[in-house]
Amino acid sequence: MTHVHFIGIGGSGLSAIARLLKESGYAVTGSDRAMTSFAADLEKAGVTIYIGHHPRNLQGADWVVRSSAVPDDNPEVIAAQHAGLPVYKRADFLGKLMENRVGIAVAGTHGKTTTTAMTAFVLSELKRNPSFIVGGVMKNYGVNARAGKGSLFVIEADEYDRMFLGLKPRIEVVTNLEHDHPDCYPTYEDMFTAFESFVSLLPNDGTLIASVEDSGAAALMNRARRIGRHIIAYSLQSEMTINAPHWLQAKMVKPNERGSFDFDAATNVGDIESVHVSLQVPGEHNVRNALAVLAVITTLGLPLKDAAAALGKFTGTGRRFEVKGEAKGVIVIDDYAHHPTEIKATLAAARARYPQHRIWAVWQPHTYSRVKTLFFEFTRAFKDADEVIVTEVYAAREPKQDFSPAEIVSAMPHSSARFIASLEDATAYLLRHLRHNDILIVLSAGDADQVSANVLAGL
Repeated sequence: MTHVHFIGIGGSGLSAIARLLKESGYAVTGSDRAMTSFAADLEKAGVTIYIGHHPRNLQGADWVVRSSAVPDDNPEVIAAQHAGLPVYKRADFLGKLMENRVGIAVAGTHGKTTTTAMTAFVLSELKRNPSFIVGGVMKNYGVNARAGKGSLFVIEADEYDRMFLGLKPRIEVVTNLEHDHPDCYPTYEDMFTAFESFVSLLPNDGTLIASVEDSGAAALMNRARRIGRHIIAYSLQSEMTINAPHWLQAKMVKPNERGSFDFDAATNVGDIESVHVSLQVPGEHNVRNALAVLAVITTLGLPLKDAAAALGKFTGTGRRFEVKGEAKGVIVIDDYAHHPTEIKATLAAARARYPQHRIWAVWQPHTYSRVKTLFFEFTRAFKDADEVIVTEVYAAREPKQDFSPAEIVSAMPHSSARFIASLEDATAYLLRHLRHNDILIVLSAGDADQVSANVLAGL
């Protein structure tokens, strides 16, 4: 039995690969600095988890996979190299897993986690038994990965550190393209070039599915057209003319009783011209995500009506508009939004679902490089919130810098925005000021989800 050891197993990316390998019959161990929820779930599944990094953790390993956040001087990395063990980064290893499978890779600055999860869920409902790796826990299944018995492999294609360039996709989805990860891509042009390389991974019979509403995704369709790849475009704007031979459009989009949207998906692909979809995940952005999923289904030649019905059963992923609970009439929601466009979409979804409620947004900025690069965009991202609290930056992989998000708060054209540095003080402020019928949304890709838990406990 092959033994694979993961360094940094507690993150969403490596934990998903570890779960898939465990279910495929590999011996799996892993280490991290602390026990995360992902690592704890793996431990329950029979994976040995070590807290802290030490060369002895490698005992018996045949291969080693390291997180991109793990430095070269990590003692386990050094020990593996001295022992002559192959040390893979996530990108290298994922390509190996996708060999001889029909790969469906979902990329984009926003929406890729939900779209990947939607795709995996619908294909599972259609009895295709796919393998999948998602960047968050699917609420329908309670996992972020699964080793399926079918030929399909659905994966979230992460652009950070150019991870997605190691994949082997047959079908690619690009939801949108905006400048992000300035620590990895100093300019938008750098990022666009990486996505062009991603599109170039498609084989001659490959298909690119992309949103024509987004200028970056539309430009990538031009790239795919130049190299002779099949293209399916999708759009929520029914009045938009789609310059592509194959397309899907959402028509008759209207709010439904489940706090989301109903729509008709019209298409010129296949025999069915239109199907009705009723979603339960909130926000118009999820209508676009659902269109991308339907485009995947048409590409695979699977029943569109069955896929539309399955979409209505999809309940979302963890920390993507995840309702954590309600106490004393206050509804508490966690969301992973950490880019201005994502914040705007999440708050717009909240306003559509809770139009008569006071909405509180607690935002924990994520990485100094992103906050500084997108400073102005962040100041304009909170119009759908009635009350805004901004905390200290979650530095993640970056060293602490001489910058305070108070500068962003000062530049906000918002009538009620305030800077509260610590999560503890933000929690205390909320417990003093939240009222019955308020909605609290915590926007964080870091550790501010503790605010949600502590507010619920305090209420």
